[in-house]
Amino acid sequence: MAQLWGGRFTKETDQLVYNFNASIRFDKRLYAEDIRGSIAHVMMLARQGILTDLEKEKIIEGLERILDDVEKGKLEISEQYEDIHSFVEATLIDRIGEPGKKLHTGRSRNDQVALDMKLYTRDEVNLLDNLIEELLHAILSIMEENVDTYMPGFTHLQKAQPITLAHHMGAYFEMFKRDHERLRDIYKRMNTCPLGSGALAGTTYPLDRAYTARLLGFSGPTLNSMDGVSDRDYLLELLAALSIIMMHLSRFSEEVIIWNSNEYRFVEIDDAYSTGSSIMPQKKNPDIAELVRGKTGRVYGALQALLVSMKGIPLAYNKDMQEDKEWAFDAIDTAKNCLTLFTGMMRTMQFNVERMKDSARHGFTNATDAADYLVNHGVAFRDAHGIVGQLVLLCIEKGIALDELPIEEYQKISPVFEEDIYLAISMETCVNKRMTTGAPGKTAMKETLEIYRKYMEEY
Repeated sequence: MAQLWGGRFTKETDQLVYNFNASIRFDKRLYAEDIRGSIAHVMMLARQGILTDLEKEKIIEGLERILDDVEKGKLEISEQYEDIHSFVEATLIDRIGEPGKKLHTGRSRNDQVALDMKLYTRDEVNLLDNLIEELLHAILSIMEENVDTYMPGFTHLQKAQPITLAHHMGAYFEMFKRDHERLRDIYKRMNTCPLGSGALAGTTYPLDRAYTARLLGFSGPTLNSMDGVSDRDYLLELLAALSIIMMHLSRFSEEVIIWNSNEYRFVEIDDAYSTGSSIMPQKKNPDIAELVRGKTGRVYGALQALLVSMKGIPLAYNKDMQEDKEWAFDAIDTAKNCLTLFTGMMRTMQFNVERMKDSARHGFTNATDAADYLVNHGVAFRDAHGIVGQLVLLCIEKGIALDELPIEEYQKISPVFEEDIYLAISMETCVNKRMTTGAPGKTAMKETLEIYRKYMEEY
């Protein structure tokens, strides 16, 4: 078919070249944004006297009918067109005739696609932020219910000191809170309108770019037309933010996978978020957590691909930049799906409270507190460290926890120990005496929860 830009050419583009060049296969998802931007552009053209009011009305009515027909399935976006912009404009001309040929006055596909992608990305940032909010609510709910749920804290994947499930979940609340703030920051920085930048050098038509920006909800127009058409920083920022979100989800997933294992049995994943084995009837696999962990690399790949595509591009627009869409679309879709499913898994997951506490006890997470007991009774810390090390070794030999070792055994190694050692090394004491800001103790945790509740109210 004839192209919208075909006047200068004397023969048809080779079909393989055409197919390689075309973007309609993936940019057709921008149809609503393309029409929305076109309507704003036409309203501005009429306001500036470049179009008549009658032309404006016919064009807008035609665009709105195209949008309605596409969304109702009455009009299929045909891949015989080069891109979504060509489809919309050609369909409009076919339907309303001469007025449709004036739609493209004062703009280029370069600023048009820049606008479409910004409109789309801006909406997706809001959707992603809403999904982060849902996950934060789920995490906060778990925290509120588990202030007294004791579990081992880990370093090097080794049991280290006792904490609470609320405290552990609070670490992820902090991570996703930062993700939320990054998304808000991206939205604010990207919210300028490129339409009116033309191909790269603006236009001789008396456009009111500030008016167009207001119609589309932007804070204002971009201030350099070359940057306006060639800027993809906002996509790179979003892909970087999505990569961090996926990294947080992946870390969380890894812990869920470990906690779900037969050796830990800290959690029971709901049947709706698990699968079985085709051969082993006893299996209940944490597939959602594993897939989230696996899909993280996919989002990382999108960021790296776009960085590489953009790194050698001179000003202003180049066809390389068409590569931004497939990577961005896939990364956004992947992150949205992962956030939705992971949140659902977290909301339905059951925690084995007694198993967690028992794991902390038998993991000797209270050993540091036993040493502190000796220090508080006048023993030098280095000596106390060695004494408690001997106690741990003895407990390992007997297959018991420190709080199960008889007082006589304690006193054989150090006569400083008294009956109150058992209170000093109880999980409750070990956790709740840690009261500094950010610590797992109940006093500190109640203060943190209040801060988190207020944060979510103001979200």
